[in-house]
Amino acid sequence: MSNTNNAKIADITRSVDNEILKIRTKSLDISFNELYDMYIDEELIIAPDYQRLFRWEEEKQSRFIESLILEMPVPPIFVIEIDDNRYELIDGLQRISSYLHFRGESFEKIRGINHGCDECGNDGKYSGLKLCGCDIVPEINELTYSKLPKALQIKLKRSFVRMEVIKKESDNSLKYHMFKRLNTGGELLSAQEIRNCTIRLLGTRGIDFIDECSKDQGFQMAIEKLGEDKKKARYDQELVLRFFAIKNDIESYRYPVTEYLTRFLEEITREDIAFDYAEEKRIFKETFKLISEEFGADAFSGITESGFYRDEFALYLFDVAISIAVKIDEIKSRGAESRVRENIEKLKKDKDILRSYKTGSVQAVRGRFDIFAREIKRAIEEIANA
Repeated sequence: MSNTNNAKIADITRSVDNEILKIRTKSLDISFNELYDMYIDEELIIAPDYQRLFRWEEEKQSRFIESLILEMPVPPIFVIEIDDNRYELIDGLQRISSYLHFRGESFEKIRGINHGCDECGNDGKYSGLKLCGCDIVPEINELTYSKLPKALQIKLKRSFVRMEVIKKESDNSLKYHMFKRLNTGGELLSAQEIRNCTIRLLGTRGIDFIDECSKDQGFQMAIEKLGEDKKKARYDQELVLRFFAIKNDIESYRYPVTEYLTRFLEEITREDIAFDYAEEKRIFKETFKLISEEFGADAFSGITESGFYRDEFALYLFDVAISIAVKIDEIKSRGAESRVRENIEKLKKDKDILRSYKTGSVQAVRGRFDIFAREIKRAIEEIANA
């Protein structure tokens, strides 16, 4: 082996060793009863963004409790040390939340939402998860923790799980990458739900900005046809992120778009690229004020041959907003708002023009962006020459 190859191998090994030194970890075997006490004493933190991701149905929760009672092996959980003896859960949410639910913690507390009175009994107190769907020991179905035989309560409390601790001395960017990799392949979460959690390990300014913009009245009116299921999965926030990413960095657009959007959010969070939050927010609000006033809830809906708006939200039409944003100040100063609407509606009716540009490919996204931009430019010129 040549000296050059030996030097290259040494460099690679040294790089790996340097990264290993940035992550400080320790492993603990801990009982579920200790985890419960830590949660009650606020020594184990489940952040609000994680709480909203709790998706297990009661049958799945019940079968997990049954597994603990039967002493089946449990995968490790991962936590980040945020202070001396205080930890934030980053992987294992479903398991820990199921145990807490069975021990009597209501969804109001675990999930960060108002559970209403349906979880409470006649005395106004909540008794916790009632087991259902247990198929190995069906005799425990219909039991709550307080109704479980004492011996099984003790067995459950003494069940152990390995807790992998990422110590507070670890490098923040590596904490972020670890969380992102742990939470990309498990429960079926939307890409934006994962971003909402993971990105906070790098910083909160970017994701808080996206969340704030997503609540804008004009924006919400324009995406009215999106559907509640998608909004619950934070797809409205992903649309806001898409707006800013394509508007500011279309040159880097890549398919699949999920990685492109995540990378853009990482870059503005780490301040790797310039991003004027105040100016971008102004443009966003002005853009969707125009769109909501001129197009209403049909802004991103196709038009039938009969001239009726479809009851749909079409992602490829959402990119009209980005083309409008680029020219928003000129549109307003020229008073071209109505002419922009007329030109875009004519474009929607022409099936052939946009037929080849409806996908998420690089060519399609750039192609329709150019088409929309051309129509908006034409609208401005028509008003100027009138």
